[in-house]
Amino acid sequence: MSNAVHIVLDETAMTAAGQGNVLASRLIHRAHAEPGWFLYAPTCALVEADRIRSGTAEHLAALPGITVLDLDLAAALAVAQRETWAAAHSWYAAQPTADRPDGAIVATTAARRWAGEHVRVLDLMP
Repeated sequence: MSNAVHIVLDETAMTAAGQGNVLASRLIHRAHAEPGWFLYAPTCALVEADRIRSGTAEHLAALPGITVLDLDLAAALAVAQRETWAAAHSWYAAQPTADRPDGAIVATTAARRWAGEHVRVLDLMP
């Protein structure tokens, strides 16, 4: 187990960040300023967030503390089996990997959506 904190932003967290959500802003600050904090933006969720709130994708992708996750073949296959691309890519990104053996936490403002999905959730609603 590592002391690193890995957090995946779903599209609701991304749009919340653009609307001044304090908890989302704190995550972004920590990922930029504190060692061991990693924040990920799955591409499919980034696209959906930009559809919801224009300019979100460009803004988040420009932030130094956020890593944009590509839609590789394994992610594409996982996305194909789910209802929405944004949620599917976020779910896939939160799964354990060699770099993240404990997986990642999904930051969201729609925590109920993740019930039963076998991911850890960080509710950004105050």
